[in-house]
Amino acid sequence: MNRLDFTPYRRSTVGFDHLFDLLEKQARNSGGDNYPPFNIERRDTDQYRITLAVAGFRSQDLDITAQQNLLVVQGRKREEQPEGDMLHLGIANRGFERRFELADHVRVEHADLADGLLVIDLVREIPEAMKPKKIAIGGQTKLEVVKDGDGGQADAA
Repeated sequence: MNRLDFTPYRRSTVGFDHLFDLLEKQARNSGGDNYPPFNIERRDTDQYRITLAVAGFRSQDLDITAQQNLLVVQGRKREEQPEGDMLHLGIANRGFERRFELADHVRVEHADLADGLLVIDLVREIPEAMKPKKIAIGGQTKLEVVKDGDGGQADAA
């Protein structure tokens, strides 16, 4: 079992516990089920796309739930049986749950199902209060020369 040890980083950082916990959790779960396969794509600076291959699922079989910092995609298995005798059943039609941890201020913008691909578009919207702001320089006090008691001069800051 591959275990990542973030102890040296935990000792020298403050407030990153959540990040280290996510990395350790992902490392533990990485050996699990890879169904359905998916892609994660960065489309622009603040735009992302998750594409899941969900062949055989209809839109009513899929459920997408967005919570704070978590996106859950679930597929429910249909109970209907195909007509005739199946000689080979290679297209998976089993239920699944796929979880994606989202960064702060990332929200689902749109989801669409076409040609067996579930496409989920995400966008990061940084609140106005957190965006960088230019600070105008103005109203700065003048520096004055102050004389000390022995007749010398010292600059006041």
